Amino acid sequence: MATVLTGVVAALVLLLARANDNYDRSLGWQTQSMEVISQTRSLDAALARAEAALGRFAVGLQKEDGRVFEQQWGIARQYLALLKRNVRDNSAQAELVDELTTEMDRRGSQLGDAALSANYNQTVAAISKYHAAGHDAGLGRIDKLLTRIIGNERTLLRERNRVAASDRASLNQALLLFSLLGAAAAVLAIGATFSLVRAEAERRVARLDQAAESDRAMQLKEAVDARTAELADANIALRNEMTEREAAEAQLRQAQKMEAVGQLTGGIAHDFNNMLAVVVGGLELAQRWLPGTPEKAQRHLTNALDGANRAADLTRRLLTFARSEPARPEITVVDECIASFAELIERTIGDRIALTLDLQAEGLACWLDRQQFENALLNLAVNARDAMNGHGSLTIQTIDDGEDKALAVQVIDTGCGMSPEVLERVFDPFYTTKPAGQGTGLGMSQVFAFCRQSGGEVQVSSTEGEGTSVAMLLPVAKPGLDAATETAPGDVDGPASPADALSILVVEDDERVLAATVDAVSELGHTVVACGNPLEAEALVEGRIAEGGSGFDLILSDVLMPDLTGPEMVAQLKQRWPELSVLFVTGYAGDAGEVAAFGDHDVLRKPFTLTALDQAIRRCGDTRPTEGQRLAS
Repeated sequence: MATVLTGVVAALVLLLARANDNYDRSLGWQTQSMEVISQTRSLDAALARAEAALGRFAVGLQKEDGRVFEQQWGIARQYLALLKRNVRDNSAQAELVDELTTEMDRRGSQLGDAALSANYNQTVAAISKYHAAGHDAGLGRIDKLLTRIIGNERTLLRERNRVAASDRASLNQALLLFSLLGAAAAVLAIGATFSLVRAEAERRVARLDQAAESDRAMQLKEAVDARTAELADANIALRNEMTEREAAEAQLRQAQKMEAVGQLTGGIAHDFNNMLAVVVGGLELAQRWLPGTPEKAQRHLTNALDGANRAADLTRRLLTFARSEPARPEITVVDECIASFAELIERTIGDRIALTLDLQAEGLACWLDRQQFENALLNLAVNARDAMNGHGSLTIQTIDDGEDKALAVQVIDTGCGMSPEVLERVFDPFYTTKPAGQGTGLGMSQVFAFCRQSGGEVQVSSTEGEGTSVAMLLPVAKPGLDAATETAPGDVDGPASPADALSILVVEDDERVLAATVDAVSELGHTVVACGNPLEAEALVEGRIAEGGSGFDLILSDVLMPDLTGPEMVAQLKQRWPELSVLFVTGYAGDAGEVAAFGDHDVLRKPFTLTALDQAIRRCGDTRPTEGQRLAS
C-alpha cells in the first residue's frame, strides 16, 4: 500500500508541476501577444507624429520641428526592432515585419529628402516632396501591414487565451486531486494509528493507556497542521494567479484606451482647427472692413459667431458622449416631433431620396432631450443619404411594443449596407468610412450616447448591397411627468432696470475673458468691479464696505485659477459673509460633476451667450439678501 501511495503521489506531483509549467508558459504567450499589439500601435503613433512634425518643418522651416521628426522616426525604428524581436518565433508575423521594415526604409528615404530640403530652407521643394510622400502608395501599404500584424496577433491572442484557460483548468484539477489524495492519506494514517493504539491498549490497558491517548492526539494535530499548510499554499497560488491575470487585463485595457485617445485627439484637432479658421478669418476680415463698409464687417462677424457656436456644439456633443454633459429632458410626443422635423430632414437628404413616415405610436411620449433626439434623427438621415449616394428611399418608422412600455424609432434605407467589420466599429468615436473632410465620425457615437442617456438602447442591422436599419429603443414616459420650460435662447429682456441692477464682483485670471465678461455684465445694466487675482477678492470686498458701500450683490467667479480656485476663494469669503451670492463660470469639462465643491451655487458653462449670462444673473439676483441683510463686516 505504501508503494502504491508513493507512486500515486509522485504521479500527482509530476502532473501538478507539468500543469503549472504549462499555465506559466501560456501566461508568457499572452503577455508576448499583448506586447506585440502595443508595440505595433506605438510604432503607428510614432510614425504619425514624425510625419506631422515633418509637415510643420516643411512649411515653417523650424529646426525644432526637424529635430522632433528625427526623434519620432528614431522612436519608430526602436519599436520596429522590438517588434522584430518579439515575432521572431512566428514565421508569418516575422515575414510581415520584414515587409514593414522594407516599406519603412523606403518611406524614410522619401521623408528624408523632404527634411533635407527643409533643412536647406527650400520651402517649395520640401512641401512638394512632403506632398508627394503623403500620396505615395507606400503609406497605405504600411497601414495595411500594421493592421495585418495586429489582426494576426489578436487571432493568436484569442487562441493563447483559450490554451491558458485550458491549462488553468488542468492546474485546478491537479490541485483538487492532490488535495483529495492528502485527505485520503490523512484518513488512512489516522485509521492505522487508531488500530495500533487500540491493539496496544488491549495488551497494556493499564500501563500504556495514557501514553497512547497522548500519542494519538499528537498525530491528529500534525495531520491538521499539514492539511492547513496545504490549504495555505493553494490559497497563495490562487492569489498569485489572480494578480497576474489582473495585470494582463490592465495592459490590454491600457492599449485599447490609448487607441481610443489617438482617434479622439485627431478628430478633435481636425474639427476645431476648421472652426477656429472660420472664427479667426472672420474676425480679421471684419476688422479690415469695419471702418469703411460696416455691412461687410457684419457678415464676417456673423460667420465668426457661427464658427464659435459650432465649436461649442462639438464640445457639447463630446461631453454628451462621455456623459459629462447633463441632458435636458422633457416630455416629448415622439410621432409629433418626427412629423414636425420631417421637413428639415427632406431638405437635408435632397429631392432624389423619397422620405416615408410610418408612424404607429400615436400619443406615446418619451422623457428625452428633444434637441438631442432631433440631432440623432438627422445624423441617421445624413448617414442614410450618403449610403444611398443621394438616390433611394428612406423610411422613418415608429412601433409600439404593445404594452406601452417602450417604442422603437427605426430609420431604414436602401443604401449600400455595411460589412461585418464596419458594423463592429460603427459606434467608435471618430471612426468614419467617408472621405477626409466629409465626416467627423461622431454621428453614430452621439446616437449611442443619446439612447444611453435616455434609458434606452440602439440596435443596427445591415446587409451589404441591400441597406441598413437603425432602431432606437426608448422607454415610454410614465403619465404625470411635466416638461420643464426654459427661456428661449436669444430672448434677452434688455438691460436691467435701476431697481434690478446688481453690484457684481467678477473674478477671472484670464485678462481677455475678464474684459469680455465685464463688458457683457455692463451691457446687461449691472455695476461691475473687475478682479484679475482671486487672492485680491477679499480685500476688494472689505474696501467696498469700508468706503461706506453695502457690499456686492453677487460674486461671478471662474473655477480653475492659479494660487486659489474659485470654490476655495468662495469658501474663505463665506466664513466672513455667509449670505454671499455666488455664480461660478467654467469651461472645464469635469467641473460640473464636482457637486460638493460648488455647493448649492449656480454654474454657468463657457462659452455662454449674453442670454444665458442674463438668465443666470437673474436667477442669482432673485435670491439675493435684502438691503438690510446685504454683506456686512
